[in-house]
Amino acid sequence: MADEAKAKGNAAFSAGKFEEAIEYFAEAIELSPDNHVLYSNRSAAYASLHKYQDALKDAKKTVELKSDWAKGYSRLGAAYVGLGHLDDAINSYKQGLKHEPANEALKSGLADAQASRARSRPSPPSGASPFGNMFSSPDVWAKIQADPQTRPYLQQPDFVAKLREAQRDPSSVSRHISDPRMMQVIGLLLGINLQATERDRAPPFEGNSSESSERNSKPEFKTDQSAGADPEPEPKPEPMDIPDEEKEKKAQKAQAAQEKEAGNAAYKKKEFETAVEHYSRAIELDDEDISYITNRAAVYLEMGKYEECIVDCDQAVEKGRLLHADYKMIARALTRKGTAYAKVAKSSKDYEPAIEAFNKALTEHRNPDTLKKLNDAERAKKDLEQQEYYDPSIADEEREKGNELFKNAQYPEAVKHYSEALKRNPADAKAYSNRAACYTKLGAFPEGLKDANKCIELDPSFAKGYSRKGTIQFFMKEYDKALETYQTGLKYNEGNQELMDGARRCIEQINKVTRGDISAEDLKEKQAKAMQDPEIQGILSDPIMRQASIVLTDFQENPKAAQEHMKNPMVMGRIQKLVSAGIVQVR
Repeated sequence: MADEAKAKGNAAFSAGKFEEAIEYFAEAIELSPDNHVLYSNRSAAYASLHKYQDALKDAKKTVELKSDWAKGYSRLGAAYVGLGHLDDAINSYKQGLKHEPANEALKSGLADAQASRARSRPSPPSGASPFGNMFSSPDVWAKIQADPQTRPYLQQPDFVAKLREAQRDPSSVSRHISDPRMMQVIGLLLGINLQATERDRAPPFEGNSSESSERNSKPEFKTDQSAGADPEPEPKPEPMDIPDEEKEKKAQKAQAAQEKEAGNAAYKKKEFETAVEHYSRAIELDDEDISYITNRAAVYLEMGKYEECIVDCDQAVEKGRLLHADYKMIARALTRKGTAYAKVAKSSKDYEPAIEAFNKALTEHRNPDTLKKLNDAERAKKDLEQQEYYDPSIADEEREKGNELFKNAQYPEAVKHYSEALKRNPADAKAYSNRAACYTKLGAFPEGLKDANKCIELDPSFAKGYSRKGTIQFFMKEYDKALETYQTGLKYNEGNQELMDGARRCIEQINKVTRGDISAEDLKEKQAKAMQDPEIQGILSDPIMRQASIVLTDFQENPKAAQEHMKNPMVMGRIQKLVSAGIVQVR
């Protein structure tokens, strides 16, 4: 990304690796060719290497891309100064000041360029200060700013005043020579170390005190350069655009936030095209906030532009991972993507992409809404598969195959065919009834009961469904429940012999339990099973029944008193349940 390459370029520049910085800025420019700051930064890097022609080219491009940006004219002026085109430099600085009159860098650059042009005139009198000309260099401020030892001086008004005076009047340097800060700056500009310590001074001469005094009052020059060679100052990096860039970046972020608010307002009004425009501008202004992208994706979703929504969601996820965004934001983008795919699946009949997106979103953040969307998509996929597999004619064939196997007592094989029939036609009540009969023969009562209930649900008037259910409940020794099942079936099928026979068997068993005509082992088993029944547990835990414990005692020990209790319909109904379950016995 352009921002990443730019950051590496800035770091290389700050470390003095100008060639490397130029490479990174060039890479960033390829990715973002309309970014004026990148050309400005590369211009500074070229200037630091004294490649002023290249610096000029980039500076011109900077001004071309953003003609109202003062820093561009500063770069342009510096490049012209480096090439010795002082008049062009002066014009560039003046042009920049038209856009930003208070810009100190432009003012300083203009003053330096004008001073350099003045020096091109005849040399000053021989009595001028030997240090004066060095302060006329156009990059003197940049060198002082770049050196960590001299940088703090620029924050001291008295020193800045002396420096400006030295630029205007070179002869004034001699008046400030005793200021150690001025000596430090002179050494910096000459590229040497100036020492004025007692260690470096020569001992006083014996005899001529004035000569000795003069020697002690003047600092000596100490240099690492070879004798007779002119010291070459090390090139110092020119100031980067970081402060201005950060300022501009904050302004863009603020503007992007305003665009987002405008987009939100338009979205609420269902002005979707307007909302897209605002969110798009926000994305252009600030590419470090993925909420702008996810918001636009939400608009595309409302507009039915599912492909555009999916593209935005993918972009938000990719950028979010690079920026280490909040995992909830990434989950939101993935959920929105899954929703778009689910919409598309209504026509494409392919729910897999939606399910995949929802699962990925849940790994980022387990959100109840996302989980519901996943369940809906999986259910829709299952229903679709059933619809595609649906074939009543094949279902009838499979059911008949199961019937033949059932007659031959091949119950497991029959179950397979009944199951296949139900896949082909899930609404076939007969197939559920027949499979329930197979499960009963196999002793799989819970599975059989489930099938019998489904059979009754599909066809409440189908007598076989009640017969299957009652039979299973009878074998489970739930005689009272089985009786209720047979009685319910008789309401729909009055006089059905199979249901009447089943009800009669249940009454016989209930009477045996009531009279105590069953073995102690069977009674114990029945009571233990009854205690697991939620309905029985509810009756026994009812405060009214607990307070009326005398009722239970009377039913077990005093039949005459029990007759009085039976006059209360509520008590009678609950007691009957307990009697049927074997909890209470009447003697």
